[in-house]
Amino acid sequence: MQHDQFIGRVQDRAKLASRGDAERATRATLETLGERIPGGLAENIAGQLPQEIGEHLCRTGGPEDSAERFDVSGFITRVRDRAGGSVDEPQAVYLARVVFEITDEATQGRLAERVREALPEGLEGVLSKGSTDTASQ
Repeated sequence: MQHDQFIGRVQDRAKLASRGDAERATRATLETLGERIPGGLAENIAGQLPQEIGEHLCRTGGPEDSAERFDVSGFITRVRDRAGGSVDEPQAVYLARVVFEITDEATQGRLAERVREALPEGLEGVLSKGSTDTASQ
């Protein structure tokens, strides 16, 4: 999947007004995900994404076996803060779901499953609902 296609899918699926909004949602979600999963896993996922998108996963990550420990609320708050503008918590949940879903579609193997295994139970459940569920937690 190419960069423009990835961002276009995020924009379309999340019903965002602009490509800039889709770029911010993608960056916010993947940077936060990169902080939460081990660096080696982040690098594996990044390697299957367009370079400009994959970089977001590795920008904030640590060593291969390290990952910050924060809960669902912390994840969503970070996505909301990074997305900026008038994004509230329910929107941040929905945007994270969309980006995670598009990332899953753009990668092969068991990467999405390995990401889910690396997330705390509550967060895995939120992201696994997909973009067809409501925008609330």
